[in-house]
Amino acid sequence: MHADYSELAKMVGDRLLHVQAPGRLRNPFAIEDDPGAFHTTGWLGAYDTSHSPVAVAAETAADIATAVNFARDRGLGLVVKGTGHDYLGRSCAPGSLLIWTHPMRDIAVHDAFVPAAGRSGPGRPGTGVPAISVGAGTRWLEAYQALAARGRCVQGGGCTSVGAAGGFTQGGGFGSFSRRYGTAAGNMLEAEVVTASGEILVTNASQHPDLFWALRGGGGGTFGVVSRLTMRTHPMPGTLAIVRGAIRAATDGDFRRLIGALVRFLPDLCDDRWGEQVRLSGDNTAAFLMTAVDVTEADAHGIWRPLLAWAGADPAFTSDVSVLAIPFASLWDASAWDETLADMICRDDRPGQPPGRFWWVGDDAQVSQYLHAYQSRWLPGWLFLHRAGPLADALFAASRHWGISLHVNKGLWGAAAEALARDRATAVNPAVFDAAALVISASMQPYAFPGVPGHEPDLGLAADRARRVSGAMDVIRALAPDSGSYLNETDYFEPDWQRSFWGGHYPRLLQIKRTYDPHHLFRVHHGVGSENGT
Repeated sequence: MHADYSELAKMVGDRLLHVQAPGRLRNPFAIEDDPGAFHTTGWLGAYDTSHSPVAVAAETAADIATAVNFARDRGLGLVVKGTGHDYLGRSCAPGSLLIWTHPMRDIAVHDAFVPAAGRSGPGRPGTGVPAISVGAGTRWLEAYQALAARGRCVQGGGCTSVGAAGGFTQGGGFGSFSRRYGTAAGNMLEAEVVTASGEILVTNASQHPDLFWALRGGGGGTFGVVSRLTMRTHPMPGTLAIVRGAIRAATDGDFRRLIGALVRFLPDLCDDRWGEQVRLSGDNTAAFLMTAVDVTEADAHGIWRPLLAWAGADPAFTSDVSVLAIPFASLWDASAWDETLADMICRDDRPGQPPGRFWWVGDDAQVSQYLHAYQSRWLPGWLFLHRAGPLADALFAASRHWGISLHVNKGLWGAAAEALARDRATAVNPAVFDAAALVISASMQPYAFPGVPGHEPDLGLAADRARRVSGAMDVIRALAPDSGSYLNETDYFEPDWQRSFWGGHYPRLLQIKRTYDPHHLFRVHHGVGSENGT
């Protein structure tokens, strides 16, 4: 360990870690237990992950402040990692000091939370908001399970191992039920944050409101290190409807007809109930994994019957799409999945782990993934209503290059009025309010480790797949050139990223960045202020 770190060791004791190169991990929770490991191991032409030599395993905001002050005063690079879920590699930098917030996983559930500015005033009983406070290292599964016993839910991510307080929420944060509840950023009530000056600030709508606004959608690792978040909770829905399976077309022409039918059908799902995705593949398949809250099985069948009956009556199509409903309370209960759809989950079966810890089988391909390419674009709702033919043509043409997914829950066109009101008070790109879906096209290789013989990514394959993804998304970009991209799930090489990620909010975000971090201590790729490094 470098001699300079002996001073830091005196300040934080055994919380100063000498980080080792990670093993070849295939369990997302094991990745998060290792300060040197990351869910994404690299991106073709962009970066290979490089772990920090030294980390502070922070347990308190004071630990974070100590690390911030140490790095700032000595001109050290600084990175922050909670779970290591970050496509753009923003949690790693060679030779940097790592603030590892994984140990900070305290959770508190509040029946009536009153933000800090209100605690010193006269106050009135019953004026608080039902809420949950989570430490910086908390995973969404832990938050969901803590609330389920209380009949409540919080708007978070679909991936169970994603961090609740880090870049997910600070970058906006779309989950399966965002049309009902809005983004995670819109549900944020308060944040404790350590700034570049080493101050520990409590921010909310009335305390440091400019910084609070920036933390709600302005991007993680940019304005400070969030040590605790408090978020609004909601009454748990009664049911969760699930539509899954695929419709397969016999020929290219039949697939174009199917896409046309989907374009006409999808606006019916743009309300405050439906979420998740439809994937269009080059083998002429439309695969569905859709969810809806407070929709009975009979009602879900009724909503999908026109599309499924249309396809079922045509011999050019084969379908195995199924519709069912389950109690929403069982969504985060691994034992309930064992009894209904056991093929939906993978368990963390390491010795000594909580028995209810699991991840979705659909996320397994993202474990230790090496990205070939990843691009996204919002599709405005008016395209579905007024340019349905050109839209269907474009979706078909894109699928000839590479598969594309339409994420209905990552657009807020038709979302609940209360959710829209909350999100309009955030820094999230306003383009999302007109978006019917977020189109994502991506390619990756799971369990790939650059520099590890026998486990290295196939760079020839990666280059070919990257070209195909670009071909697909060039078609989508031409259709909606100014619609923007979601900053947490976007291209490392995104052009005009300031406007693409934040639209007209960028100048205000840049001013807040200069106020709270004038010397640019917190630097991340395509973060606010990163265009000139100052």
